[in-house]
Amino acid sequence: MRPSTHPDHSAWLSSVQEPILEPERDIVDPHHHLWDFPSSRYLLEEFWTDTQTGHKITQSVYMECGAFYKKDGPDHLKPVGETERVAEIAAISAAAKGQTTIAGIIAHADLSHPSLEETLEAHESAGNGLFRGIRHAGASDEDPAALVIPGRAPADLYQSASYRNGVRLLGAKGLTHDTWHYHHQTRAYIDLVRSAPDTQFVLDHFGTPLGVGRFENAREDIFSAWRKDITDLAELDNVVLKLGGLAMPDNGFRFHEAEAPPSTDVFLAHQRRY
Repeated sequence: MRPSTHPDHSAWLSSVQEPILEPERDIVDPHHHLWDFPSSRYLLEEFWTDTQTGHKITQSVYMECGAFYKKDGPDHLKPVGETERVAEIAAISAAAKGQTTIAGIIAHADLSHPSLEETLEAHESAGNGLFRGIRHAGASDEDPAALVIPGRAPADLYQSASYRNGVRLLGAKGLTHDTWHYHHQTRAYIDLVRSAPDTQFVLDHFGTPLGVGRFENAREDIFSAWRKDITDLAELDNVVLKLGGLAMPDNGFRFHEAEAPPSTDVFLAHQRRY
């Protein structure tokens, strides 16, 4: 969930507490970020605070977020700085007893770049055995100004021949392909997945059914289309879906504007059918 609109976000989050279900169950969290930007930071201390609240989150997978990039050198190698820094942080996490370990890294690369193979090799070298795949997201919408988290991909990225060649190269190297996009892009994504049967695909953010901007009053129509598209996507053997991401502002449920965070019952009331 993105930060709320309340000034003290930590106090807002802690205002709702619920019993931990199955605290003995081992959990591998498939998606977290770290960053250290001038306006905000979220590093290992903050990550451990969030993973030590009662659930047994033993491992987590780092997902690229544009942090720690190299400042010098060719553009296609700048994202390797993120892998280098996260691998260093992961080593610290592995040495700490009783804390969540960063057990894998999904990095970023421009899958359309002619020097993609060099970038992948650099990530492999920098990852200290943790590099698992690439996220080069396809999210694109004709009205990005209406979105809190606007995608920046070209509208036809999934159809691009060079991008598809990059996606197939990931499969040849045993690497996964992560992406996120908006609900109206899932048909194009299905075609992409079919074009690379030897690549393992991972769709993030539940396919991002939108509920803001021009989509704000179209939830039922969007849900019907989303359900059909996700059902068709599920027929393909080389793709999996992450269940997280429906609490983000662009889904339109407005959880971040409420006086208190949503309870489990509120989540279920809004999201059970998804």
